[in-house]
Amino acid sequence: MTSSEIRNASGEPIDITFHPGLKKNVLIILGHGLTGNKERPLLIEIAKGLSAKDWPCLRISFSGNGESGGSFQESCITKGVGDLQSVMATVPDYVSVIYIGHSMGGAIGVLTAARDNRLRGLVTLSGMVHTADFVRREFADVVPGEGYMWDEPEHPLTQNFVDDLTRIVSTLDAAKSLTQPWLIIHGLEDDIIPAQDSRDAFAVATTRKQLLEIPGADHAFDATSYPQIVESIDAWLEAHFA
Repeated sequence: MTSSEIRNASGEPIDITFHPGLKKNVLIILGHGLTGNKERPLLIEIAKGLSAKDWPCLRISFSGNGESGGSFQESCITKGVGDLQSVMATVPDYVSVIYIGHSMGGAIGVLTAARDNRLRGLVTLSGMVHTADFVRREFADVVPGEGYMWDEPEHPLTQNFVDDLTRIVSTLDAAKSLTQPWLIIHGLEDDIIPAQDSRDAFAVATTRKQLLEIPGADHAFDATSYPQIVESIDAWLEAHFA
């Protein structure tokens, strides 16, 4: 996996970066959050750290983001689920796929895991849970089709995005149905997705679950928390997939 030859259901190419690892029959896929892409420092540092511990990793940009095909105006959680499933469809059945998702990418992971047993394990980082609340909280004063997400002209707020997250409401029902091992990580200084989102998800999940809260860490984490995140994910992977 050295170049992007993966396309989603719409035929749009999905940009990837592969980090090799010696461990057999396992692949870690990493997905970003809203307005992000696979080049976010958090995803790069986790992939590099896990690869150094011999876990093969694949960073992806969802369609409409980064160097992937498609339009950002069509980006939403539901389309991201389809993108992730398209990526997983290229992985042989004998390979265990574990997904690590940040923020909105975490919501994509939960919804995918609830409907697709090709995903064998799940990690969410600052995962979005209450999707309708997020839209109201962050973009209540922005007119879809006219304004922008966080005043960024390259990221217009669309009615499609608002409708999708409002329709989903939350990922709690999906979280209740998960059977895969699940590691939930959240920074206690997150001002984008409250840590309570992860606590709510953890409370309803009945699968093998673990919650790690990191004092002082914000939504994107930083260089001081990256090593702890890598070590925690590595220990969790060793416990469930070694």
